[in-house]
Amino acid sequence: MRVRSFAGKKPRFGQRVFLASTAVVVGDAELADDVSVWYGAVIRADLNSVYVGARTNIQDIVVIHVDTDAPTWVGEDVTVGHGAILHGCRVARGALVGMHATVLNGAVIGEEALVAAGALVPPGMEVPPGMLAAGVPARVVRPVKDEERERVRAGLRHYLQLKSRYLAGMAEELELSELSDWEKLA
Repeated sequence: MRVRSFAGKKPRFGQRVFLASTAVVVGDAELADDVSVWYGAVIRADLNSVYVGARTNIQDIVVIHVDTDAPTWVGEDVTVGHGAILHGCRVARGALVGMHATVLNGAVIGEEALVAAGALVPPGMEVPPGMLAAGVPARVVRPVKDEERERVRAGLRHYLQLKSRYLAGMAEELELSELSDWEKLA
């Protein structure tokens, strides 16, 4: 089962939310309209709450968790890249957290800010709006370029379209026994 209550609190979902078959959402989590949560992603709101804003995409193998004193809040139009970890932090509207980046307790990612792939945003760090943070530990490197901002917007549009295709039944779950021997070897 991929949706579970915890301590009597159940996840809440807006309209047109896509939850992949291997994604998991637990506890006091709220996903707004048009959110997509992809394969292997886990949103675990057991010790505190998680909010995910409209049109945000949570890509494959992402982990979103909380701490007893640190909820996680993700604004609208956010991209959380494959394998990223968000833990007890705040990510504002239009931001992008790159693949395998980690954002820790109390950190704040500003509007339309970018966190580079593989970066580690330490507890309490603030990435100002429209800035790029990179490195381990992360540091603010420079302003986000216009072409980067447009790539983020294009990625958002892509994931909204892809989510719609999945919701329309374009992806069909198959049993291994349904595949020919050739397909099993491919």
